[in-house]
Amino acid sequence: MGVDQSAAKPGNSSTCTISCPLEMNTGLGYYMDQRVARARRYAHEGVVAGAKAAIMATAASAIPTLASVRMFPWARRNLNPTAQALIISTVAGAAYFVVADKKVLASARKNSFRNAQE
Repeated sequence: MGVDQSAAKPGNSSTCTISCPLEMNTGLGYYMDQRVARARRYAHEGVVAGAKAAIMATAASAIPTLASVRMFPWARRNLNPTAQALIISTVAGAAYFVVADKKVLASARKNSFRNAQE
């Protein structure tokens, strides 16, 4: 752990950097790198699962919404295009966040049980 003196010279626009003990080639640094990589992978899996759910929810909510506007007089009078878009996008957004959160929490739970057994 030390200070990089080349960055501290006058006229050098870069800032002074201090190396972190976790960045050194120790067992703890490698362990932290694995944890960060695993967290990123789980977050990416959550994003992918959420996007798939949002696509499905968009189709599942758009079809009845658009059909009801064409078939029911009340819906034709009261649901303008903005309201229709709001209904569809709200369902898609809710599905995204629910599924992504569920996937990330399931991965974290699985990972915490794996760490407890070691």
